[in-house]
Amino acid sequence: MDIYNEKDKFYVAVDCIIFGFDNQKLKLLVFDRRIDPFKDSLSLIGSFVKIGESVSDAAIRILKDFTGLENVYMKELKTYGSVDRDPGYRCISVAQYALIRIDNAIKKIVEEKGARWYEIDNIPNLILDHNQMSIDALKRIEEVARYKPIGFELLPKKFTIPKLQTLYEAIYRRKFDTRNFRKKILSFDVIIKLDEKDRTTSKKGAYLYKFDYKRYRELQESGYNFEI
Repeated sequence: MDIYNEKDKFYVAVDCIIFGFDNQKLKLLVFDRRIDPFKDSLSLIGSFVKIGESVSDAAIRILKDFTGLENVYMKELKTYGSVDRDPGYRCISVAQYALIRIDNAIKKIVEEKGARWYEIDNIPNLILDHNQMSIDALKRIEEVARYKPIGFELLPKKFTIPKLQTLYEAIYRRKFDTRNFRKKILSFDVIIKLDEKDRTTSKKGAYLYKFDYKRYRELQESGYNFEI
């Protein structure tokens, strides 16, 4: 008796929730679904896991196939398994999320594949439970920001404190008091002031900083709370 043949069969999918920061706004990457049901409707980047691949390998393949993006480090968010979540067939989805910096190269790669970015305050209606996935992923990123300085991956090597504040305001979707934000960030002691200024927005300019990776790792290992 083959016990496996007696059991119900269903699909396993991967949905990639890719947020991007373009130095001003936080955005979500979506594309037009290519199969029925809901063909041509807006969707997260997703597809089915193949028999011979792991969930993480499937996420890497799917993201590259649909957006052209490579070397994106994704983390598992959670599994979505409601019985009626997909009218096409019984399907469980393992959601993966990432937060990346949008530069000109990434913009071009994504556009060539037909995917596009939407500001998180203007995310359209997505298929299935993809809007809920996006909400859940945003909450997770907020949680991560409490113990990890997220600007490491999202800002240039040299940045101003106002640029860092813009990033955190995009993540938390609210404004911070400028003086309090600066005081809090400097209290973490994880950024180093440089003898250079960014004069693109004013003649006086703003001092540039860089992250102190060694200091950050020391604080992270000690369980330091980086919440703003």
